[in-house]
Amino acid sequence: MYVHLGNNFIIAGEKIIAVLNYAAPVSEDVKEIVEIAELEKKMVNISNNGKEKAVVVCDDRVYLSPISSVTLLKRAFHHYKEG
Repeated sequence: MYVHLGNNFIIAGEKIIAVLNYAAPVSEDVKEIVEIAELEKKMVNISNNGKEKAVVVCDDRVYLSPISSVTLLKRAFHHYKEG
């Protein structure tokens, strides 16, 4: 299963570890995750700067998405509700 993160960017769902809210106010824990990913050059910003709504933590990268965390979670787990 694949999850569309926005701006024509798709990742494998099994790589997702966490989907976190990035809307104001951003928690200190989420800020720290983003800062560490940037320092380690593992950050991928797929949104237009200033339009980030969610942080998607994967096993190898951290993505900033323009799509809300609630919507991303629905996309990632919709097949579990159907089954």
